[in-house]
Order: sequence, then C-alpha cells, then structure tokens
Amino acid sequence: MPPMPPLCSLPDDALLERLQRAALGYFVELMNPRNGLVPDTSRDNSPVSIAVVGFALSVYPLAVERGWMDRDEAVRRCLLALRFFRDSDQSGSPTATGYKGFYYHFLDIHQGRRVWQSELSMIDSALLIAGMLTAATWFQADNAAEAELRALADTLYRRVDWRWAQDDAGTIRQGWKPECGYLHYGWEGYSEAIVLYALALGSPTHPVSPECYAGWESTYQWENLYDQDFLYAGPLFVHQFSHAWLDLRGIRDGFMREKQSDYFENTRRAINVQRCYAELNPHEFAGYDRNCWGLSACDGPTDERPDVNNERRRLFGYAARGVPYGPDDGTLSPPAVLASVPFAPELALSALRNMLLRYPEVLDGDRLATSFNASLVDANGRPWVSGGQYGLDQGVIFMMIENHRSGGIWRTLRRCQPLVEGLRKAGFSGGWLDAPTAEAAA
Repeated sequence: MPPMPPLCSLPDDALLERLQRAALGYFVELMNPRNGLVPDTSRDNSPVSIAVVGFALSVYPLAVERGWMDRDEAVRRCLLALRFFRDSDQSGSPTATGYKGFYYHFLDIHQGRRVWQSELSMIDSALLIAGMLTAATWFQADNAAEAELRALADTLYRRVDWRWAQDDAGTIRQGWKPECGYLHYGWEGYSEAIVLYALALGSPTHPVSPECYAGWESTYQWENLYDQDFLYAGPLFVHQFSHAWLDLRGIRDGFMREKQSDYFENTRRAINVQRCYAELNPHEFAGYDRNCWGLSACDGPTDERPDVNNERRRLFGYAARGVPYGPDDGTLSPPAVLASVPFAPELALSALRNMLLRYPEVLDGDRLATSFNASLVDANGRPWVSGGQYGLDQGVIFMMIENHRSGGIWRTLRRCQPLVEGLRKAGFSGGWLDAPTAEAAA
C-alpha cells in the first residue's frame, strides 16, 4: 500500500476526514476495556478525566454513522461506561467516585476512584452527562442493549442533584471537596457553562430555577475589542465547548436578544479578536500572526525547564491562555484552531494549514498535539511541543468537525427533550427552537 499523502496536500474535506478519524482513534485505542473509562491524556499513568468520557460517549454514535465503528461495538463501549457510573461509589468520601450524582474531576483508570484530591466538578460532570444523553438519543433501536443504554442514561441524569450544586448561591457552584465543602466561587462570568445550565434547568428531578440562569447572565462582560462587540471570554475553548453539543445558531436568550446577536455569532467574533491580537503580537512571540493564533486552555512549557534561548519570561505550564488580557507565554493550541471550523471554516482551515506547514512537529501521525511554543526552540530550531495528546482536544476536534460536515451532534441533541426544555427555561427562543418539533429543523 502506498503511503498516505501529507495532510497539507489534501483538499479540505479529505483533510478534515483524516483528522477526525485520527481523533476517534484516541478513544478507540485508550479506553479501558474493563470499565469504559478514558484517560485525560495519552501519557503513561494518566488518570481518567470524566469530561473526556463524556466526549467519548458523544463520539461513538457518530463514528457508527460515518461507518468507522460497528454499531454493536459502540453500544458495548457506552454500556461499559454507563454501568460503571451506575455502580460507582457515590458516598462523597475522599476515595469515592462521586456524590449527589456528580463525579470527581479525575479518577483512577482501574478502580474509578478519586485521584489528586480533585474536586467534585459540576462542569465536567455536565459534559459527561451530555455525552450520556447524546448516546441515549442516538441509539434508538428496539433491542435489549440499546434499551438498557437509554435507561441507564436516564437514571444517571435523574440522579444529579443540580439544586444541591447551587447551594444557597445565585449561580451554580464550580465544585465541592469532602475536605472543605463547596469551592468559594461559582459559575460566574461568561464561560463554557451553557450546557451545564441547560442540563440543570431541564432536569426532571432536581432542576434549578430560571432565576439561577438569569443570575449567571447578570455576571456577563460585554466588550468592544479590536472593533468587535462581543461577550468577553479570553480563552478560545470557552467559546466552543457548549457548541460541541448545543446548536446555538440563530437562537437567543434574553442577553443575546438585547445585544441583537447569538452565541454562535459571538464565537465568530471571538475568533476575529484572536486573529487581531495575534497580528498585533504585543509580547513579540515567535510565530504569531493573523494566520497563526489559538490561545486557549492547553498544556505549555513551565519555568522549571531551562529556557533554550536564555530569555527570561514567565511560563505557565497547563493554563487557560486568553486574549487580550492573558495569560500569554507564546503557547498556541492547534486543536482550538481546528475546533473553530464550524464558526469560521475558511479562517480556521487556513490557519491550521499554516501551522502544519510551519510546525509539522505538532502532528503525531494525523493526531494534533495540544500545543506548541515557537518562541522556545531546541538546538535544531524545532519549537517546544507538548508531549502526547489530550482527550478533551481529540473529543472537541471530532465533534466540531462532525458539526461542520453534517451537523450530526446538533441534529441528535435537537431531539433530546431535557436539553430542549432546559434551553427554553433559560429563555432561549427563535430558530429551530420555535419549529413545531426539534426534529422539524433537522
């Protein structure tokens, strides 16, 4: 068999297909076959990220639709994970898996117990539940396995006590630890939490009130940056993650109706802000320009490593980098650029091709590294590149490419009644939400 052509030589659709299949491979290769859990990264001894499991559960059904995975195998993988979470220790002890239907952010991949003294994470649990509902909504066959999958997802969603997660605050708390209780901050300021609030509002058992969502909206920060009026958040992933599941095109909540915009358009503007910032390049980092951007949450070099250029600068390691207020240490995220493809396909693909041509080291096979830093180079002039891959990156790559190519995830979740109800309770209207049924807009 002749070698596959290099990615940059391919037409756009072929390029996206290669990258999407490679992203699927992360979940196929790294899932624990005994419990369906998926590690946070491909590095040795990585713990499980519950959000990555949510991405896996969302990826499997669309892999079946693409003909890349056998349907029975995809169902088997989903059932492994759902059964694990059903049977998991929900006592909230320091070595449990979760509490009140939520789960600790990081788990041991073998036993599924809490590691790193991580928090009970409301947002990561929400991404996990979103994945469960994606699988349950897509797998609708009249057979025992798929019926069990749907029942398990419903049971696990109903178990989540969203009202407890709000405590007595105006917004949902960000986390809880058995050692100290609730973390001292909530989901305030625009963030990736639209899907969290939609799930919490749509819960059939423990919903929060619409006032909770309105309380969140009241903390938003609308800005004008580089001639773009938009709802501010610095890191690019904030403008992307809820869109992986929710079709926010043309539907508006109260805040966006007032601004005569919507969250999809807002992400387009955030991409333009990223490009303008990279062109201005206020800190004079190598590589930045209008065709090389992508400041987001990602791995990065740390101050513990010697700086090969002997330049004195602060390095942040894993951090949520953002524009224009930082942090910024010259580290860019190619997956964040690729995940921008539904919003601005020409800009995202042009930037991605530019990155691949200039910095081919960011590819391992057809799979993108989470980040690189061209201001830090080795003796051969190669940029610093993060080792291994991150499951969050591969999940959002697969889902955003699919939404760009077919709208497959969006089409599926427009049929998920709890999420549809949650959006309506949050005040969203217009577009497909005002169709006679969610399916009518598919």
